[in-house]
Parts: sequence; C-alpha cells; structure tokens
Amino acid sequence: MAAAKPTLERVYNVPLRKEYQKSPRWRRTKKAVNALREFLQKHMKSEEVKLGKELNELLWQHGIRNPPHHVKVTATKDEKGIVRAELFGAAEKASQKKAVVEKKKNAVKKVPSAAKKQEKVKVDDDAIEE
Repeated sequence: MAAAKPTLERVYNVPLRKEYQKSPRWRRTKKAVNALREFLQKHMKSEEVKLGKELNELLWQHGIRNPPHHVKVTATKDEKGIVRAELFGAAEKASQKKAVVEKKKNAVKKVPSAAKKQEKVKVDDDAIEE
C-alpha cells in the first residue's frame, strides 16, 4: 500500500503559551497538544491531524506542567485531506539515520572461508587427542 503524495506542505511556528495558560498547571501539556491540533485544523483546513513522534516527545519533554511556549512544525496535507505534522527538521534527521544504517548494512562483512574453519577444527581435534 503506497503512501499518499503530499499536496500541500507548510512550515509554522505555532504559539502555545496563550492557550495553555488558560488551563490549570497539571493539564498544560494536554491543552498545548489540543491547541496545536486546533491551529493546524484551522490553517491547513482539515479535520484529521496526526502529530509525529519527535513533535510529541518535544511537547512532553518537561512533563505535563511545562510545555514549550511555541513549536516549529512542518505540516503536510495529502490527497485524502490528512494533515501530518512533524517537528521542523526531523525529516532530514530521519533520512540521515536511514542512510547511515544502509551504509552499515551494505558494508562487506569479513567471514572466514571454509578452509580456515576446517583448519580450526583440525587444530581442535589434535588438542583433544593429546
């Protein structure tokens, strides 16, 4: 199943402080997440908004009482109208990690040949006989 192609991509610096200050301290990050979703629904004109892993971790980094004052996000809207928001710059980091993993996988591993394995077995057999 192929992923839908992005039709619209925008970068936003979303202010959260005014919204989360309206709620009690023990609910602030929850309010910030809801405010972020509402902001993206309004500006990207879509009902369905999905937040990325790195963005969620940034919001919850300091717990439920201390969310960040603002976050910079990259929002992409696909053909189906689904908006996916990710932390600004997180996509490049993910692609760099994938490239490093690919290099490691493609590196040639030194595997001892069958002849070397047989020599080791013979040496072990000689040690056992003595």
